[in-house]
Amino acid sequence: MSRLEELRIKNPGIRFYSVKDREFARYGCVVEHDFSGIAEMARRLPYPDEGSKYEASIGAFEIHPSAQIAKEELYGELEIQIGNCWGYNSYLNALEWHKNSEINVAATDLVLILAKLDDIEDGKLDSGKAVAFLVEEGTAVEIYADTLHYCPCQVSDYGFNCVVILPKGTNRPLTNKPEDPLIFRKNKWIFCHEDNKELIAKGIVPAIYGENYRINY
Repeated sequence: MSRLEELRIKNPGIRFYSVKDREFARYGCVVEHDFSGIAEMARRLPYPDEGSKYEASIGAFEIHPSAQIAKEELYGELEIQIGNCWGYNSYLNALEWHKNSEINVAATDLVLILAKLDDIEDGKLDSGKAVAFLVEEGTAVEIYADTLHYCPCQVSDYGFNCVVILPKGTNRPLTNKPEDPLIFRKNKWIFCHEDNKELIAKGIVPAIYGENYRINY
């Protein structure tokens, strides 16, 4: 039995696909560039004791030869940052988006829980609109600008590891306080599940209702 088949059986409450399935086309696409060198460096990063960790920019990643390919071919020569999100997570918890695509490179097998901006109704999102996608180790995907996404979910006790490529400056602290309460960092709009007290305490708007999906493996 494949990992995808196992995940479908263990998570009957959420629609589950691979990023190689046609259902992913609404949310993003598989990127055929080789990021194996950066992914190998990502796997050598020490894991947090618990929870997840995100670093927006990692110098060693950004001087790797494939970084120039990402800049030129995937972002049309925009300045980019290459960072990493890794650790332990199994829940939907929140969803965010940017004004541009994000490139994710799976350094381990992982799951992305995704939705679309047009799934939002009256400023809120029913979690039942969300879809889960398995991203196998070594696969790079483009997540479109209107696709809601957040921290990847693990599919083993080892945790997850995901290289994150974005335009330079994304996710940095804001210079001014915006009128829009969903703007949480530079080029980052986010809301969280209404049951996630930790994120609400950080000032993130609770606007996701329904089940806060947990990915079982």
